[in-house]
Amino acid sequence: MKPLSKRVAELVAEAETEIETLTAEEALALHDQPGVTFVDIRDIRELDKEGRVPGAVHAPRGMLEFWIDPESPYHREVFARDDRYVLFCAKGQRSALATQQLQRMGFGPICHVGGGFTAWREAEGPIEK
Repeated sequence: MKPLSKRVAELVAEAETEIETLTAEEALALHDQPGVTFVDIRDIRELDKEGRVPGAVHAPRGMLEFWIDPESPYHREVFARDDRYVLFCAKGQRSALATQQLQRMGFGPICHVGGGFTAWREAEGPIEK
């Protein structure tokens, strides 16, 4: 097997230099605010096991680019609003990469929660089971 030229940690670190990262406390202050949509990109099994942020849209990571593109047959109207989108995953790595990718597509305003759902839970953010 050919050695990898970059590791996930390097990709995430590069993404973090290009995107806006919120602390869990900053994200909590935005929760339930008009014009802000939280997007949970975790796998459905993670949501079922750990719970959900109330009001967050679930958009699996593998479909995200397709759901935001208005020319895609998979486009979802929730991504056609003029909202600020706050992405999160379990620990903040997938959401950093996803935020970077969507930003590169011209989508936004967009940011992500550093530390993800884990940080949200530790900051005592609301969770639905």
